[in-house]
Amino acid sequence: MGISALTPPSAATAASVSQIEFANNRLLIELCGEYDRNLTHLESHLGVQIIRRGNQLDILGPEDVRTHTVKILEMLYQRLEEGRSVEPGDVAALIRISREPDPEDASEEQLEMFRTGRLEIRTRKKIISPRTKAQQDYTRALMANVLNFGIGPAGTGKTYIAVAVGVQMISDGLVEKIILSRPAVEAGERLGFLPGDMKEKVDPYMQPLYDALNDFLPSKQLQKLMEERKIEIAPLAFMRGRTLSNAFVVLDEAQNATEMQMKMFLTRLGEGSRMVITGDRSQVDLPRGVQSGLRAAERILEGVEGISFSYFTSADVVRHPLVARIIQAYERDEEKGG
Repeated sequence: MGISALTPPSAATAASVSQIEFANNRLLIELCGEYDRNLTHLESHLGVQIIRRGNQLDILGPEDVRTHTVKILEMLYQRLEEGRSVEPGDVAALIRISREPDPEDASEEQLEMFRTGRLEIRTRKKIISPRTKAQQDYTRALMANVLNFGIGPAGTGKTYIAVAVGVQMISDGLVEKIILSRPAVEAGERLGFLPGDMKEKVDPYMQPLYDALNDFLPSKQLQKLMEERKIEIAPLAFMRGRTLSNAFVVLDEAQNATEMQMKMFLTRLGEGSRMVITGDRSQVDLPRGVQSGLRAAERILEGVEGISFSYFTSADVVRHPLVARIIQAYERDEEKGG
């Protein structure tokens, strides 16, 4: 792959051009994405124009932005050469990571980590690379600590990464089962009016957990593990009285657990297990006057050895870019007292 800056074809051309040539045309097609969506993403976020000519890309724009774009394209291409995929989220993450200001050059460390894939979660269906510094720190914490809290707004990967780590650990034989739980707060008294047995009543509330598992495991393997009860998905209320040993346990939407429920859940931890608590303090659905167990746990467990707290912000949102802007707008409104 060669890179060369070209002189504009005429003096009338306002922007200079950088050119990158790629040896493998098949990888170039993957780099560009379906209907060139990855190139379009780079153009819209970096303010450049990218023109594809055979096995090369011409980049038009100011010199500093061209250099920045070339660097990103090189790293994305290197991922493909190493057999890893490039998805739209990877493009967005690399743009975001490379823009992060850090006086101690942590951003350069992040770029190197993205380039080499040193920090990865390997599942049967895909390899997950944490896309922001907060996600990277969170992933390390999940690997290192027995009890972890992931707290922040929707779309930051708190639950997704936790489930991925659980799938990797059960595949590596580090745990015997995965247990995923959520408070079925919205159901409340209406649960009895829903059709079907108890599983059919609560499954809609557990669907995000099923979605994450389907991303990481082939359907037949997932079905087999669930039939063997090596993967369990159940409402928080079903955890009472159990001792969860040799398991990777995730409590999602923990902001909707009461203080008593949170204490009950945390004390289920058994030998050989790891536990992850995820939640968003801005989305509490508990009745007015009922304290969130997540907030209480933050206060009570701060500084306890073996417990880590990872925090996310709107800057860590990895869904549609508009989600981050929506969260920021709500945060600004709260600050104004709206």
